[in-house]
Amino acid sequence: MKQELITFDEKNKVFHLHNDQISYLLSVEDGGTLCHLYFGKKVNNYHNQLRYPRLDRGFSGNLPGSLDRTFSRDSLPKEYSTAGEMDYHTPAAVVRQADGSNALFLTYKNYRIEDGKPDLKGLPHSWVKDKSEAQTLIVTLEDKKTELNFDLLYTIYRDRPVIVRSVKVKNAGKETVNLEKVASMQIDFVDRNFESITLPGAHAHERRVDRSKIHQGIHVFSSHRGTSSHQMNPFLALVDPDTDEFQGDAYGFAFVYSGNHKFEVEKDQFAQTHVNVGINDFNFNWQLNAGDAFQTPEVLMVYSDQGLNKMSQAFHSLIHDRIIRSKYKNEIRPIVVNNWEATYFDFNEDKLKTIVDDAKKLGIEMFVLDDGWFGHRDDDNSSLGDWKVFAKKFPRGLDHFVDYVHEQGLKFGLWFEPEMISYDSDLYKNHPDYLMHVPGRNPSPSRNQYLLDLGRKEVRDNIFNQMEKILGSGKIDYIKWDMNRHLSDIYEADLPANRQGEVYHRYVLGLYDLLERIVDAHPDLLIEGCSGGGGRFDAGMAYYDPQIWASDDSDAIDRLTIQYGTSLVYPQSMMTSHVSVSPNEQNGRITPFNTRGIVAMWGDLGYELDLTKLSQEDREAVAKQVAEYKKIRKVTQFGKFYRLKSSQTSNQCAWETVSADQNEVVLSTVKVMASAQPYLTKTKLVGLDPNKQYEDQATHEVYGGDELMNMGLYDPAEHGDFKAYMYHFKAIN
Repeated sequence: MKQELITFDEKNKVFHLHNDQISYLLSVEDGGTLCHLYFGKKVNNYHNQLRYPRLDRGFSGNLPGSLDRTFSRDSLPKEYSTAGEMDYHTPAAVVRQADGSNALFLTYKNYRIEDGKPDLKGLPHSWVKDKSEAQTLIVTLEDKKTELNFDLLYTIYRDRPVIVRSVKVKNAGKETVNLEKVASMQIDFVDRNFESITLPGAHAHERRVDRSKIHQGIHVFSSHRGTSSHQMNPFLALVDPDTDEFQGDAYGFAFVYSGNHKFEVEKDQFAQTHVNVGINDFNFNWQLNAGDAFQTPEVLMVYSDQGLNKMSQAFHSLIHDRIIRSKYKNEIRPIVVNNWEATYFDFNEDKLKTIVDDAKKLGIEMFVLDDGWFGHRDDDNSSLGDWKVFAKKFPRGLDHFVDYVHEQGLKFGLWFEPEMISYDSDLYKNHPDYLMHVPGRNPSPSRNQYLLDLGRKEVRDNIFNQMEKILGSGKIDYIKWDMNRHLSDIYEADLPANRQGEVYHRYVLGLYDLLERIVDAHPDLLIEGCSGGGGRFDAGMAYYDPQIWASDDSDAIDRLTIQYGTSLVYPQSMMTSHVSVSPNEQNGRITPFNTRGIVAMWGDLGYELDLTKLSQEDREAVAKQVAEYKKIRKVTQFGKFYRLKSSQTSNQCAWETVSADQNEVVLSTVKVMASAQPYLTKTKLVGLDPNKQYEDQATHEVYGGDELMNMGLYDPAEHGDFKAYMYHFKAIN
């Protein structure tokens, strides 16, 4: 019989979520207050020693009707706090009552423990294969006056250092209320001197690691662009000052959501750290009628006592195993060539065939037709929303070209941007109201395009039916789902004025609904997400898209930091990375072809260039890279991933992947800038079996696993900037 993962001490009113790696403890304190006790390394038994000390704290209010000045919700570490209860921390929830007040006082009502994990209808979420692998605690807090109930959901997996949290608000009263803020989780820490790690960035500059000391005050990491955004990925880690890749405590929080998000970290007057994660409350106001419920997205909480690599590996495993659903999650990803940087809008069938022919000769496995195949689109001013084949470019129909691609032994992929509309389109002429806009105001363009009102079912139906006419042929193997602008002109035409605060979230729910319909109708379709590169690279999209274009910046040196930051949370099989031309079209940098290939092999390899214009030397380099990648990609896409060196903190970057059986390992290193008198450096491998012998597949030299881990290898001192090296080892005994 398997051990229970959640226990409740009835006498002391303590809940203990635990497995062989972690413990999470919470208790019911005075006044029905749900108190946070501990999250960290496993403890076998808790003996009630962490009851929060009672102190009379000036300017911290006490329980209603109580004369006890030593107990205050303003100082107690809690599991969930609200505006209106005399807790002056940034609240997890704000509710506008029917009388206009924001008064809410949540107290413990009851609990239940369920085997497995509930699904979240309409939202991406982590899941279980069978109920024995996880248990879920649901603690209900209630506001007795209004009968508003908050279900706090906690799921612990049996074999993962993970707690998954969300909140469901149920209006059991008789009056309508407005949810002005509903975080998915709160956690409070006492006596921790944390630093924050976040992933800020910009378009073509995504997920740069930022590490900062947390001082007293409120620190906010957020997006209100309508998507998870290039500017701030929905992730936060809290770490000790001495935490590095291999040692120290790390608490990671990843939001399973693709819209506006907000991570709040507050260090209070007692040096306690208060954390909220959830939907951004900017322009959020959800009307909750009597009898209705509102479910928040999930937060994945990971604890590591062995640094950032162990934290990342827990995220990688959970997202790969229990967020991604695609049939391709465990299948090696095809090597693609995308025509965008080769042709842009200037192509026809004959021109594309020459790229396909060369791709076949070089061993590439999929051709992806990017923007410009539909409507009458010869530039980016028209045709979004008209998902029908451009007859001028394909006079014999798209199927004729697709058949040619398949006859050459390649798979075929197609670009869509389903969330957008152009003024110059049949869709706008026939349905101008489908364009999201505020009545009486001209909407704002971005990249010469506008947004569809995706919260409306009739709009989603129209786009789905158009896409289905293309996908229904059964000949499309892959689609690239792009989104090249953020939300503006926020207004949903079928909602009344007092519900326009729901539009941002309804847009995201509409997106998920449309994606779900596509996935259900075409389970054999490989979908790659994209939003101007990495502008919607999040765990929510992973539920539908097993891989995502990491950045529109394809420069190998910039990609070192982009991919390094991405790997803090997301598995390498999610990350598509392509070799492009040199000088690079985004920044003009000249980089060796070998380096571009090695960096791109970090994730799912592809090519973003015109194969027909390559020199003979570069053609040979592509063929060599493709052949080498086919040998290693099972390991690089699905092995255990380690970050060894970062180009943000040194002149090198190094990463490693190890097969589950420790019989195969791939190590890659990049030296950024050259020196006339270089310092000698070494790279030590990790995660190997010290008792095995490993053979370098290129040189056939043999090393012990203990040698490679403890002594390492000298990095080559070769002249020239941007030099990269890859090593492939296999165990021989």
